[in-house]
Amino acid sequence: MGTARFGKVITAMVTPFRDDGSLDLDGAADLARWLVEQGNDGLVVAGTTGEAPTLTDDEKVELWRAVRAAVDVPLLAGSGSNDTRHTVELSRRAAETGVDGLLVVSPYYNRPPQAGIEAHFRAVAEAVDLPIVAYDVPTRTGRAMAVDTILRLAGDGVIVGLKDARGNPSEAAAVVAGAPAGFDLYSGDDGLTLPLLAVGAVGVVGVATHWSAGLHAEMIAAHEKGDLERAREINARLLPSFAVETGPTWVHTSAAKAALEALGRPAGPLRLPLPPLDDAVRSAVAQVLEGLGLTRG
Repeated sequence: MGTARFGKVITAMVTPFRDDGSLDLDGAADLARWLVEQGNDGLVVAGTTGEAPTLTDDEKVELWRAVRAAVDVPLLAGSGSNDTRHTVELSRRAAETGVDGLLVVSPYYNRPPQAGIEAHFRAVAEAVDLPIVAYDVPTRTGRAMAVDTILRLAGDGVIVGLKDARGNPSEAAAVVAGAPAGFDLYSGDDGLTLPLLAVGAVGVVGVATHWSAGLHAEMIAAHEKGDLERAREINARLLPSFAVETGPTWVHTSAAKAALEALGRPAGPLRLPLPPLDDAVRSAVAQVLEGLGLTRG
């Protein structure tokens, strides 16, 4: 088991925008404070759920500074890209904002072989004196990080954790078994959190945690105490939240912003290529919130 150095319930926070599509820094600070009040003990800022592909580098830096000033929980800056030089430069800028670590996605689209993936992470680690959590999400990057690659990087201290969106609990178990003490594996897929806890994950970097952080914390605590029946009960309550994250006309960021809108929290519109929120996502999310007894506050 790792240390959960960045917390056990971490939300990959949406980025609030104003109606004109500009960055809402006050909204980001307010949202971060509210998420912590709801039970999040860590945040990812400017990750995929935060619409990082449509944020400029300057906007990311402004976000990191604003959220850092607002909360004192561990912050992971989403500083990864598919360009190693760009990732290094952005990670250096992130280090100046007071964040606690970096969430660096494995290079996407150009699909480098394992040697390129490994060299990418080593270059960032050599340039920046911040702990790095690797993010492996093969459905988005086009190529999974091999278990051996992860273990070499972990063994050499290049990465201190993994956000695992691989969808393969047996490989997650192999990572946990082979990684050094203190290495943190996080579920990067809300619906697989309980199975990954069973093989040694320390927590979740979630999307549904925008509205259900307390339940996630209860589930993790129940699992740690060995109360598996209670953990399964909570997981069952969360199943509609996991299911609503993506739908026929929306993706996870849309669901999170629809939920925040319904709860009266800062969110604002989406930036293209994500389309505006529609009635379908609003209705689906409203049913989930109602089922959990959550109302505008």
